[in-house]
Amino acid sequence: MWKSSAAFGGMTMISRVLGFVRDVLLARVFGASAATDAFFVVFKIPNFLRRLFAEGAFQQAFVPVLSEYRETRTRAELREYVDHMFGTLAAVLVVVVSLGLAGAPLLVMLFAPGFTDDPGQRELAETMLLITFPYLLFISLTAFAASTLNAFGRFAMPALAPIWLNISLIAATLVAAPFFEQPVMALAWGVFVAGILQLFFLLPFLARLGLLPRPRFGRHPGVRKTLRLMLPAMFGASVTQINLLVDTILASLLVAGSVSWLYYSDRLVELPLGVFGVAIGTVILPALSRAFARGSDEDYNRTVNGALRLTFLIGVPAMAGLIGLAVPILATLFQYDAFTAMDTQMVALAMTAYALGLPAFLLIKIFAPGFFSRQDTTTPVRIAVISVLANLGFKAVLVLPWVFLLGGHLAHVGLALTTVMAAWVNALLLGWTLRQRGAWRVEPGTRRFISRITLSALIMAGLLLWISPPAEVWTAWGAGMRLAAVAGMILLGVLFFVVVAALFGHTPRRLWAVVTFDRDVPPERG
Repeated sequence: MWKSSAAFGGMTMISRVLGFVRDVLLARVFGASAATDAFFVVFKIPNFLRRLFAEGAFQQAFVPVLSEYRETRTRAELREYVDHMFGTLAAVLVVVVSLGLAGAPLLVMLFAPGFTDDPGQRELAETMLLITFPYLLFISLTAFAASTLNAFGRFAMPALAPIWLNISLIAATLVAAPFFEQPVMALAWGVFVAGILQLFFLLPFLARLGLLPRPRFGRHPGVRKTLRLMLPAMFGASVTQINLLVDTILASLLVAGSVSWLYYSDRLVELPLGVFGVAIGTVILPALSRAFARGSDEDYNRTVNGALRLTFLIGVPAMAGLIGLAVPILATLFQYDAFTAMDTQMVALAMTAYALGLPAFLLIKIFAPGFFSRQDTTTPVRIAVISVLANLGFKAVLVLPWVFLLGGHLAHVGLALTTVMAAWVNALLLGWTLRQRGAWRVEPGTRRFISRITLSALIMAGLLLWISPPAEVWTAWGAGMRLAAVAGMILLGVLFFVVVAALFGHTPRRLWAVVTFDRDVPPERG
């Protein structure tokens, strides 16, 4: 678990660092405007469907069945299943992409109804969608390749594949943008090229496993089983994305820049979520699937509990750090050229709201695979329905009156906050249900561990807020001074957290044991 999570997380970190370079360039070159709002909405459409069809539903249904074939069938039967699954997925994707291209105006209207008031923005979005939508085909087949590699314990290269998206968008920003009448159009072509690069990057690694797919069509029992699991999982595994999509739709109705403010705030929260949450969730799914296939309840429970402790050890301090350093981090990364001080303040408020939900987003990455590994995709769907309804209810009660009274100003913060509330509903219901069914038992000391880690992180956040200079001081410094100050404060925060946690009985040795899933740990003090 530790080696696999570290490999996945390390490669993901490389991609995320390049992703921040990409976002810094986007902020400096394009700022937060109607044009960038159009691109971020268009980019979100194939990405939403990718997470719905591929990373969300397909991966959660495919990996358990693939693990079952690996554990109980012959190599020839395994290859036959992979070939049929690839052919079926490719055929479905071709149909979906064709429909998407034909209905591009309808998709833009659906995902960004606020664009109808600006014909130029709507037309720009429709044109970019025609370019970016085929990305769904390539990236979904990339997800197939990544899921296959993950099921065989090959986590590093799938985690590194997104690097090509960042490289492509960086090249589009620095090289291609000046050649377009609408510079933001270069980003759409960058997305298209990135999909092709990511797919062909992973195919050689499938060939080394002897599982390079040869598309086959026709009925296959493994494919039918996967599709039965996939249909409900399409909603259950992607509920967080659905809630974030609702934010984008409503933000398109607010003041210009609201979509971009939510995008940049979400990107910061996505760093720990992408590096640690996705790593843990990706690694434990095949581990839980194999444990369930073998009937090993002890291995299953140990894996869930180890991931739970690691999630709180990483997620709660990360949440506190993002809240305590919101303005310094944003001013350091983005506030240059076209990105203004007001943009920094608006993004900081939304990022603080999203950060409150970081532990919940991480818990979903653990608890949802707990069901999918047992080939139960129905229960997460029921809980997802409750979560989405809660999200809509929270927005109706808390956000719409805010929009009416304030004319949309700061309403994007309410969108983020209600999404976080719905995420907590989803995470807590998943965990409670998994425990009620006896699939997961909370180990002794877990509640005490969580409470002490949370208190240590909150004390750290208070320190960071206390020592952080005012926003105007940050903006007066140059980029180098800002970077050095932020790095120093992050290091100070980490050291302070470790000291406070040790005072509560969680020594560095114990914390390291949680990180490495080491069961032979010294007893807690206090």
